[in-house]
Formats: sequence, C-alpha cells, structure tokens
Amino acid sequence: MTDVDIRPITHRDDFDAQLDLGQRAFGVYPAENRASWLYAARLRAGQGLFLGAFTGGTPAGAAMVHDMRQFWAGRSVGCAGVAAVKVAPEYRGRGIGRRLMTELLDLIAARGYPLSALYPATMPIYRSLGWELAGAKHRFTIPARSLLALREPDAAARGAGVGHQDVAIRRAGPADAARVIGIIGESHRAARDCGPVTWDEGPAADWLGHPDRYTYLAGETADDGFAAYQWDSDDLWVERVHARSPQALRALWSIIASHSSTADNVTGLSGPADPFWWLTRERDATITRRSMWMLRVVDLPAAIAARGFPAAVSASVPLEVSDQVRPGNTGRWQLTVTDGTGRLAQNEGVPSPAPLHLGPRGVAALYAGTPLATLRLAGLASGGTQEADDALDAVFAATPYMLDEF
Repeated sequence: MTDVDIRPITHRDDFDAQLDLGQRAFGVYPAENRASWLYAARLRAGQGLFLGAFTGGTPAGAAMVHDMRQFWAGRSVGCAGVAAVKVAPEYRGRGIGRRLMTELLDLIAARGYPLSALYPATMPIYRSLGWELAGAKHRFTIPARSLLALREPDAAARGAGVGHQDVAIRRAGPADAARVIGIIGESHRAARDCGPVTWDEGPAADWLGHPDRYTYLAGETADDGFAAYQWDSDDLWVERVHARSPQALRALWSIIASHSSTADNVTGLSGPADPFWWLTRERDATITRRSMWMLRVVDLPAAIAARGFPAAVSASVPLEVSDQVRPGNTGRWQLTVTDGTGRLAQNEGVPSPAPLHLGPRGVAALYAGTPLATLRLAGLASGGTQEADDALDAVFAATPYMLDEF
C-alpha cells in the first residue's frame, strides 16, 4: 500500500481539491452548499480541527470536527461533532478510513471534549472505535392548513397574560448569533433535553446569514423565542422553533402558519416532547423520517461530571470498563449520583461485589439512556446486579434527539 500521511489541513492546502474529494464521496453539492462547506472547512482548518489523509501529496481522505455543546438532562457537555468523513473512491479498502478516524479521535481527546457525536453513513468502523447508536433526528410533516387553528390553552392555564398577537417579532440575522445560541441553549436547559446541540458563533452566524433562510426573534427584548424556516418547492421546511413562553411559541408558529395559503405542507424537525405535538388540533402531523446518530464517550469521568441527572434519584454502582482505544476510560470505577450530579471515582483495589462490565459502546449507549435489559440482550453489558440495573436505568433515563445535521 502507498504510504499515507495523515496531518492537519491548513490554509496552505487546496480547498478546491478537498471540495472535489467530498463531492466524489457524497455527490455534487448544490452551489449554495458549496459556499457553506468551504466556510466550515476553512474555519475548522484554522482551528486545527480538519484532518486530511494524503498519498504522495494527493488528497485521499479527510474528516473534520465541529465545536459543539450537547445537552444532557439540561446540562451542556463539550461535544466534538464529527463530519465530512470520506475516502476517495480509488483509495477505499486500504484502511485509510480507520487510520483517519483513530487519529481524529486522538485529536478530539487532546482538545478536551468529553463526548463525540456523528451521523454514520456506515457503522462498522465507528462501532469498532467505540461509537454507538444513541438517538435520532425526527422529521415531521403536517398539512399547512392544519396549522391555521392551533389548539387553545386550557381554561385553567390561560390566566391574564397577553395574547400571542401582542408579541413583538423581528427578523434575525448574523449579528444575532450569540442571542440565538443563548435562546436555543436556554430552551434545552429548561426542558432538561438530552441530545440536542448548540454551535459556536461562527457557524451560527453563517447559518443565520443564508439568503433563503427566514429567521425570527420574539419578545420585546428579542429573547423570548426563535424560529427558522425556508421554502422547499411548494412546502415549508421548518428547521427549529424555540420559545420561553407560551405566547412567544404561538406567535412564532403563527408566522409559519400564515403561509398556509401558498404552502401545501409543512415539514420540519422536532423532538419527541416538543410542545408542537400538543398544539395541533388533529392527528395530522406524522413522523416521516428518522435519522440515527451515534455517541462516543471520550473522557468518561469528565462526561459523567458534566452530565445532568434526575435530582430526585440517587445511585452508587460499581463499574468495570474496558476501552482499548481510550485506555484512560479503562478500570474499576464507582459511579455515584446524588442531587442531580454524577461522579466517577477510581475503585481499583477496593473489593466490590458484581461490578457491571461495559465496553466503550456499552458506555455510550448507557450514557444515552439505553435500558440495561437492552444492553444485556445486545451483548453490550454483563455482570452487575438487578438492583444496580434498576438504579442505572433511573439515573440515565433519556429519550435523546437532535435537531441538527453535520
């Protein structure tokens, strides 16, 4: 096999050649997507988060990392979003992809990310390095006219607040990136969500500046809610709606519903417990697509310390973890969860009856709330006790989802 050099891509590299590599791997990008991809590629290269594989100076593969925060039970955890992993068709089957991903995982660990997430085109290589299925991105579809009359609040909840018609709405733009990130993050914190992410300001500003994307802020100080959508032929594509009050939520959905005279359907992204499902009058909204994403716990003690847990549930469980790719995760541990906070302490040399045995895939799936009974049947967990299983199921309970693609 020809020698392969894996190194960070820098501003001195040919980004048109990298774009060509991506299009040969994934198909030709629409013109507007090429500009966004080149922006992200140059940004991540400048941050040292873009690795390339070269043979004789020719690009043979590449992968990049996006700087993200992922929410788990309402707390944000540093997360490396792995994206644009590709190998040129003429170099496939030579182990370049595995070498590239191994070095990328080393880079992720060196940068201090406790977690990593990705959307897999194929899973074997990622599973072999410790990523495992964790959650989904759900796409819904509803006839546009079904949004014209949203379900009114119950009488007991109406109170004396102003109606949503009185909520101030204004357009959002790139200068609002920090404000929008804050609204999205606060929304996920308040809902104690598991799985969704927020981006750093650069990509958020680039996203807000897309000429065909319509973005709105709600409230007198523009801090009560945010919505983003665009046209998709005769349909409306809703990328997200976040709100801090019922009035702001209805005001933003009313903006979207106002297109019902020209849009046939509204499609969009939604979490399983999004208020949207409780606003529609009929069973007109359906899940039309589900994309699964994978999680990797890179630094186990840091990931546990940063994650949120149910405040009313406590647990103390011995674990034995074997992680050949990230040996710092390997060992005997005592997991303690109290008052919504978790801690992982070394338990070497301390007798512990029946520790639960996990590899990196089992750790990732457990972190994402997969029940122990499922992990055992899938061969991802062994040992332990039923009492410990019950405790772990309670503290890690989650229904993870995402609203972003990368």
